[in-house]
Amino acid sequence: MWIICKKEWQQFFNSLTGYLAIIIFLLLNGLLLFVFPDSNVLSFGYASLGNFFSIAPYILLFLVPTITMRSLTEEFKSGTFELLKTLPLKAYQIIGGKFLGALLIVICALLPTIIYAISIQQLSSVGGIDIGATIGSYFGLIFLGAVYTAVGICASSFSNNIVVAFIAGAFVCFLLFSGFDAISKLPIFKAGADYYIELLGINAHYRSISRGVVDVRDIIYFIGLITFSLFVTQKNILNK
Repeated sequence: MWIICKKEWQQFFNSLTGYLAIIIFLLLNGLLLFVFPDSNVLSFGYASLGNFFSIAPYILLFLVPTITMRSLTEEFKSGTFELLKTLPLKAYQIIGGKFLGALLIVICALLPTIIYAISIQQLSSVGGIDIGATIGSYFGLIFLGAVYTAVGICASSFSNNIVVAFIAGAFVCFLLFSGFDAISKLPIFKAGADYYIELLGINAHYRSISRGVVDVRDIIYFIGLITFSLFVTQKNILNK
């Protein structure tokens, strides 16, 4: 499994695309937080990373599929998947290795954003940022990145085209994050069902963790979604 994980890591950083994806992710977040007037934290008058944690899930919608779009698609296209099957590895070990490798890259992209928290803390004259909520929000981002990664790998297992894998992964991640919120706002669900429909989406659980309270139900939700996505991936590659 670790061999596959290492291979995934090296494959991503062996190309200029990998570095560009992370640089663009950090640049966009930096511009939105410190330059653009509508989301500039320096104009708010109080120390908060709320804007970053609200915007980051949508930017991750593009970063994570960029990381995962080659995971299995490239293996199918180049024929190296046949070589992978000759290794003494089970299907779940191959998928697990690819998942861990891609997730480590996502975490690697998130780590530099800690500088934003340190900067705002240093610029704050009174109080500073809410440390508990900030730590909870980072946990939420990691769980969110893990779900996006699992969904992206699953999408890559259905196609030999990396563009299709990217679009499918980004689209499904967007539906899971915002789709159920949109459905819950329909008038026919105002009788109480809207709350339960909203809980089916990622956003409700992400917001819950971002408040600094790590609820076991939220963790079970994320783990369940990751497990289901990887299970579908395993079934798909076994059929191939």
